[in-house]
Amino acid sequence: MPEGEEGVKWRGTQIRHGRPGERVQKVLLQSDVHSKSDESPVTVADYGSQALVSFVLEKELHTEVTMVAEEDSADLRNEGATETLERITKLINETISNDGSYSVPPLSSEDVLIAIDRGDSEGGPSGRHWVLDPIDGTKGFVRGDQYAIALALLEDGKVVLGVLACPNLPLSPIGSDGQSFLQKEVGCLFYAKVGGGTHMEHLLMHVCATEDPAEASFFESFEAAHSSHDLSSAIASKLGVRAPPVRMDSQAKYGALARGDGAIYLRFPRKGYREKIWDHAAGCLVVTEAGGVATDAAGNPLDFSKGKLLDLDTGIVVSNQKLMPSLLKAVRDSLNEASRGTPSL
Repeated sequence: MPEGEEGVKWRGTQIRHGRPGERVQKVLLQSDVHSKSDESPVTVADYGSQALVSFVLEKELHTEVTMVAEEDSADLRNEGATETLERITKLINETISNDGSYSVPPLSSEDVLIAIDRGDSEGGPSGRHWVLDPIDGTKGFVRGDQYAIALALLEDGKVVLGVLACPNLPLSPIGSDGQSFLQKEVGCLFYAKVGGGTHMEHLLMHVCATEDPAEASFFESFEAAHSSHDLSSAIASKLGVRAPPVRMDSQAKYGALARGDGAIYLRFPRKGYREKIWDHAAGCLVVTEAGGVATDAAGNPLDFSKGKLLDLDTGIVVSNQKLMPSLLKAVRDSLNEASRGTPSL
């Protein structure tokens, strides 16, 4: 891998992928976020993070960046968005100045819009594409809970590099009750490279090695609207999992799973929903390089070569290699029972 990309992995991402979102979150949470009727606080964070990551990639790689990302600048170019754009630009310039890594004049609002629109790639099976979710777990972000900045690199449709910055994730392991003994020590950076393993704070990570479902705990989405809690519960019961689910926003679940905090991650969104590649690309590599397996409900590997959307069978299932066969059987049996309206035993 070229030296510039190593710089993005080690130096560029290590501070800049956590601090922009963390700074914006602190600013927004000082105001009455929950009383707002729109998504403007989250939008400020999403746009600001995307523009800043785009800026760092360009500076570190010294080349034109192709990026598949969640946002574009269309709404910010509307006449009524001037104040929001000014807030984003101000936060970005303050972050760059405070970090001190780049001696550049302040970015203009047009510079910010251009940086955001570098994320307009469609991805696909050929070429190099960075994949970014600038604020993954927006509801967690607003609550002051878990969120992640997730960046991956696709080469010819394969994820070869993944970074998860999780500013609110405890450094110590999360127990089956979803709590950590050292909640005050938070902020985790996971990075993975194909063939190079997964690291957190320079330590090599490994998924939980348990073979006994009774000893396993599982992660699922915090919001029931994002994944069927009932189906996950039925699968866990059929498998013999005793621990209650650990519910968490964002791809922080992938990071926690990669370091062995739990053994299973289940995601079954509503019927008709299409998963976006930026919601899983970085997290998938972080888990698989830590020794885990990530598939759809039929056991097929996740395919990131089809553009912005994943082509999946029903949902996403993640675990270690020893538990995966029995887990997939429990998934299939539970899905079949659900389709027939048969209650799970």
